[in-house]
Amino acid sequence: MIFLGILALLIWFGGRQIGWPRALRLGLLTGLYAGIMLMHLVLPNGHALRMATGESIVPWATLLVLIALVVAYRRGLGALKKRTHASEASEPHSSPESFSSAELNRYARHIMLREIGGPGQKQLKNAKVLVIGAGGLGAPALQYLAAAGVGTIGVIDDDEVENANLQRQVIHRDADIGMVKVFSAQAAMQAQNPFVTVKPYHRRLTEEIAKDLFAEYDIVLDGSDNFDTRYLANRTAVALGIPLISGALSQWEGQLSVFDPKTDGPCYQCIFPEAPAEGLAPSCAEAGVFAPLPGVIGAMMAAEAMKLITKAGTSLRGELLIYDALYGESRRLKAPRRADCPVCGADSGSAS
Repeated sequence: MIFLGILALLIWFGGRQIGWPRALRLGLLTGLYAGIMLMHLVLPNGHALRMATGESIVPWATLLVLIALVVAYRRGLGALKKRTHASEASEPHSSPESFSSAELNRYARHIMLREIGGPGQKQLKNAKVLVIGAGGLGAPALQYLAAAGVGTIGVIDDDEVENANLQRQVIHRDADIGMVKVFSAQAAMQAQNPFVTVKPYHRRLTEEIAKDLFAEYDIVLDGSDNFDTRYLANRTAVALGIPLISGALSQWEGQLSVFDPKTDGPCYQCIFPEAPAEGLAPSCAEAGVFAPLPGVIGAMMAAEAMKLITKAGTSLRGELLIYDALYGESRRLKAPRRADCPVCGADSGSAS
């Protein structure tokens, strides 16, 4: 076996040194391999030549399968690259930048999806998404948006990383305790995917900055933990005609929906006209939260954003999805638009 390995190396690298063409070297290696396979198929068990070449045919057959897989992968990647460049040429409104080889390899599993493909991945690259909150819901949403190649991701939060956050806010690490959350999240996202741009805003979302900030983005994800911010995000998104993906958590249960009144769907205030009375909707710090739950809902929020960007599948417009982690149940409820909604209703001045 060792002799055969040395012989193969001499044929490939030694032949290259003395000027043998690649086709000749491949032919010699193929002939050597075919001869070994033929010996194992023809010669009886225990024959000296079979013993000298590993006795069993299984390792040689396995080697053939591995080589075939590598060749198929390389050819498939080349085909994806051609397909992506062809789709770019046919898209008059797409950005002129093309994907690098590293990006094509990174996003290959996306590009292979019929509903996304090269055009969809290009739309993700050109998209701008703002995430409110770098906590329980924001952490997984930010990670998946970055991993999927969303080109520009903004994150706004005024908090710092605390030890109690790390049970569920998986974008932050123990070493980040005391660090500003948006900077901790930015470092993690750019370490994960250097091809995306992350814009951190270390401040609270306020009425004074909301419109100017939202206007820079195509979609907003609201992972905030208080109703004042949720209602502000909703009013601003409706005024600018921007889709708002909102999630919420409580102990074992999470919910999310896509609010996009310009498509005749409801806004957040259609479903939740008033904030609940104090004590009826306790925070995670007061009531606790199951660690994986924010990951489930936050990942769903990222999925809804990517579906909107690529126009894949059906979004949760006009529906409220409720996930119960304790019993492993999901429910989808119809969420109609209210004609008397003060934000998006007929008399609000914001109706589509």
